[in-house]
Amino acid sequence: MDRVSSFDEPLKKLLGGATAKVMAEHLDLHTVGDLLHHYPRRYEERGKLTALADLPLDEHVTVVAQVADARILMFNNGRGKRLEVTLTDGSGRLQLVFFGHGVHKPHKELLPGRQAMFAGKASVFNRKMQLAHPTYQLLDASDADEATEAVDAFAGRLLPIYPACKQLDSWRIAKAVDAVLPSARDAVDPLPASLREGRGFTPLPEALLKVHRPQTKADVEDARARLKWDEAFVLQVALARRRYADTQLPAVARRPVADGLLDAFDAKLPFTLTEGQEKVSKEIFDDLATEHPMHRLLQGEVGSGKTMVALRAMLTVVDAGGQAAMLAPTEVLAQQHHRSITEMMGELAEGGMLGGSDRGTKVVLLTGSMGMAARRQALLDLVTGEAGIVIGTHALIEDKVQFHDLGLVVVDEQHRFGVEQRDALRSKGKQPPHLLVMTATPIPRTVAMTVFGDLETSVLDQLPAGRSPIASHVVPAKDKPHFLSRAWERVREEVGNGHQAYVVCPRIGDDAEEAEGKGGKKAKAKKQAADEDPEKRPPLAVLEIADELRKGALAGLSVEVLHGRMHPDAKDDVMRRFAAGDVDVLVATTVIEVGVNVPNATAMVIMDADRFGVSQLHQLRGRVGRGSAPGLCLLVSEAHEASPARARLSAVAATLDGFELSRIDLEQRREGDVLGQAQSGVRSSLRMLTVIDDEEVIAAAREEAVAVVAADPGLEHLPELRTVLAALLDKDREEYLDKG
Repeated sequence: MDRVSSFDEPLKKLLGGATAKVMAEHLDLHTVGDLLHHYPRRYEERGKLTALADLPLDEHVTVVAQVADARILMFNNGRGKRLEVTLTDGSGRLQLVFFGHGVHKPHKELLPGRQAMFAGKASVFNRKMQLAHPTYQLLDASDADEATEAVDAFAGRLLPIYPACKQLDSWRIAKAVDAVLPSARDAVDPLPASLREGRGFTPLPEALLKVHRPQTKADVEDARARLKWDEAFVLQVALARRRYADTQLPAVARRPVADGLLDAFDAKLPFTLTEGQEKVSKEIFDDLATEHPMHRLLQGEVGSGKTMVALRAMLTVVDAGGQAAMLAPTEVLAQQHHRSITEMMGELAEGGMLGGSDRGTKVVLLTGSMGMAARRQALLDLVTGEAGIVIGTHALIEDKVQFHDLGLVVVDEQHRFGVEQRDALRSKGKQPPHLLVMTATPIPRTVAMTVFGDLETSVLDQLPAGRSPIASHVVPAKDKPHFLSRAWERVREEVGNGHQAYVVCPRIGDDAEEAEGKGGKKAKAKKQAADEDPEKRPPLAVLEIADELRKGALAGLSVEVLHGRMHPDAKDDVMRRFAAGDVDVLVATTVIEVGVNVPNATAMVIMDADRFGVSQLHQLRGRVGRGSAPGLCLLVSEAHEASPARARLSAVAATLDGFELSRIDLEQRREGDVLGQAQSGVRSSLRMLTVIDDEEVIAAAREEAVAVVAADPGLEHLPELRTVLAALLDKDREEYLDKG
């Protein structure tokens, strides 16, 4: 068998169709190589019991524990049977529950004193942690062949516990790994020999054997160190090659011009720039002055003045004879940027118009919903070069849009844009334009090195003077309903003081299936399930909450809605009236998350806050406290007090430091995909590496990768590294690393 092909072998050849199908559908494992890179999450020692006290809620868990007692209970006047088994491990107790016909086998096997491995989803019932209908495997001597086998296999050895799913337990995955383990010797080693020897790493085949079947804890450490390094290094080589390729592209240098638009703009600024803004502007101006394209990521907290920095960069490019385009993720945001930029520039934004400055330029807006005449004029202004600055949505990328000389592209809220879009806009320049990517989502340094590794990074971490603090509190609506009533009173108080408020909901509502009278049975079943378990109810919706508030807690106030399905004109109308102070309370989806700027809005109530991510909550909260009055953010949740969801909300309430929160967010999603599974559409290459803990590994791998690529950009002398890169970076992922 040749060296690569055994890794490419489909699993169904070795494991049979049924197991392979479950692995593909539920664990995204398709080949022998995939399974060999599906590493154990942790290891149990025989005879050492897991801490039951530390079980995570709502996760599929595997525990090794001892049966303390087991009893059958009758219910429904003797018609129903329930087996309750109590497990113990010295740290805590855990209840197992089996119902109906499923009680006979466990009742015979799970006798007090027996030890076994149990797998299931941990939930809380009657304030007790339990596993309902877990699968289990006995680990002590008994008649069952399987149990004897298990004892033999695991005697005196570390027990690997694999990331599993309901359909496939950890120990079944372990058996499947046994079947493919001989292929580990065919692993292609991506590390250059000098690097491997220089750092004293275990050879890759040995590392794979040690990670799956360690004899000792030292084996595990050894294997992990090697596998982490591989992941970090291969990824950093991909990014280093991307950066190298970018430095080979030509670009027009855009240098500042004395007495141009920028000087005129700076002269009329009513405030001085912060130190951070000055420093970051200098980094950008230095990049713009070079003859290969700038690729810079500008991250800054909500309200740290990123738009000001971006605008000064755009004015520099216009001064140097080019045009600048700003790409925003939504029409609401594009319109808002257009409004704030024209206001900031004043007569400088009216070049060629009556009353405009002779040094000015035209600033045009281009969105999909514009009227034909306005659109035609905007397109004309772009192609003639009359408009130095254009602000728009995806509409900017359409084939019809032609620029006179596109010199700079500013992308706002990068995570909303795909790669193809960035490339399409880039191709509109005579030569590749300079690129500035802005995000208000703080990104820890390691993630920036991994995810945005092809971009140089600038950080704005000072808030401009005059921004107010925001107080945040969790409102436990289920345990303490009077807290929710108090929340609405607080909103009334803010409005009474001349301010405004947002109420954010996860859903719009009025879905076809939920519309009254449709899908009757389905809707009834859903409602019943929701009554029994609040976790199962659909998230709260804008239209329903707005209706309730108008009739109840906020009756008499002006309450309007804003969501993504509204006609753009209607959206703009609501936003304008809210900005003008004519609307007291805006009930909205996360369309307000990015960039909406109403300094008079001081309060925000986020319904079902546990349904949002940490970074998203931080973004939303940044919409209040933008003026001189302090902000208030109330996180309403029905989540159980001991749940991870509530812990997440408490973390958000406890700090306003976005970088600290992004670390917490990362720690909580560590099983997730750092490269943003949802965005890339490609599975993560990071299995062993956690970007939050392995900063040194990533930094060292980046250094080595840069040296390797500088010496051999085409990796001509490193065929193994090329092979592994090709497997990791199929076309999609290579493009994805171009940061979508």
